[in-house]
Amino acid sequence: MPNDIAAGPPTSDVPSVADGYIGDPAVREKWDGRYGERERLWSGQPNGALVAEVAGLRPGRALDVGCGEGADAVWLARGGWDVTGLEVSGVALERAAGHARDAGVTIAWVHAGLVEAAFPAGSFDLVCALYPALLRTPDAAAERALLDAVAPGGVLLVVHHAGMDTQPVHDDGFDPADYVWPRMVAALLTDGWTVDAHEQRPRVVPDGGAGAHHADDVVVRARRRR
Repeated sequence: MPNDIAAGPPTSDVPSVADGYIGDPAVREKWDGRYGERERLWSGQPNGALVAEVAGLRPGRALDVGCGEGADAVWLARGGWDVTGLEVSGVALERAAGHARDAGVTIAWVHAGLVEAAFPAGSFDLVCALYPALLRTPDAAAERALLDAVAPGGVLLVVHHAGMDTQPVHDDGFDPADYVWPRMVAALLTDGWTVDAHEQRPRVVPDGGAGAHHADDVVVRARRRR
């Protein structure tokens, strides 16, 4: 995989919350509200499945879908990846940009939904979606956007909490049936892909963070052959 990290001093600027957002305003408002409730929503540690699955890969261009407060994007950038962090919440992106500046790494931030971002096909050597909140549509637009973003020879990594897809509607109105889950992405992997993993495994649980109560993950890792 090519390493296209830009030369020059590290920068991690992100547009203001009001500027440049591409996507559903209601989705942005929802996630800005959730991030705004706490000074830090997540643990600040990289995802254990990401660390395990990326080990041994040659750094190239990486897309972190739903990058949140930036822990995974920063970890990838420290490992030599040329990282793009995609997020609907401007509040989260501002925090992520600050963490990147503190770490001295360069990350490109995109304030948009995955489908609305409309990345050119084959843009990334690694596309990771770690606990994404991607809305389902009849045409599987989000799932196809994930697959289309992966370059030939590149890797797709989708991780989510095990069992969430079969839960009933939550008291707060969260309905798992509205969202994309790893099995739905895996169902679209055709003969042009090699599936390296599609399994449930124990989670490396970090201290703190909103998802610390989940003990197991579903991990889908696949490489695009063409």
